[in-house]
Amino acid sequence: MSDAAALVACLRDSPRVMQVLTILRDLDLPDWRLVSGAVFQTVWNARTGRAPDYGLKDFDIGYFDPDTSWDAEDVVIRRVAAAFDADLSPLVEVRNQARVHLWFDKRFGEPYTALASTDEALTRFVCPAFAIGVRMESDDTISVAAPFGLDDVFGMVLRPNPTRGAARGWDRVVASAKARWPELTVIALETAL
Repeated sequence: MSDAAALVACLRDSPRVMQVLTILRDLDLPDWRLVSGAVFQTVWNARTGRAPDYGLKDFDIGYFDPDTSWDAEDVVIRRVAAAFDADLSPLVEVRNQARVHLWFDKRFGEPYTALASTDEALTRFVCPAFAIGVRMESDDTISVAAPFGLDDVFGMVLRPNPTRGAARGWDRVVASAKARWPELTVIALETAL
């Protein structure tokens, strides 16, 4: 089984992830992906024998709409929130990747150039294990985007993004992940380069 097929199998074993993917497929947002924690944490849970939802804090959804107005994004945020039940709706966070460059520097203290797609956003994630996005297609297949591959997610390795270096808050990110999955291996920036 390929790594992509193994990742999809882990996701299909999570009822909540599948619920999110199914609802998003039906909403048909432009260039959307379920990204980050709900993806890599589901794999880590499968690898360590934990329940599929263990440690999941939210479901991050990226989509890409060239309309960078707040009003247009707010319409999508409200539409997505309305599609989910009251217990899941507060956990679903949707953001237009075409707008990230407008607020990223102020929020995270790092420059961020404009993106051309949701998949390009993955190349800027904090580490390769986090840089994975999935989408349920109209035929119920799940497509996978992973610009750095899937070795780190299956190897349970945290290393800084090789094109970005250690992001601000790296130590906090590592501590949070290690607290929930002590099996993780952390590779320091010096070693990763």
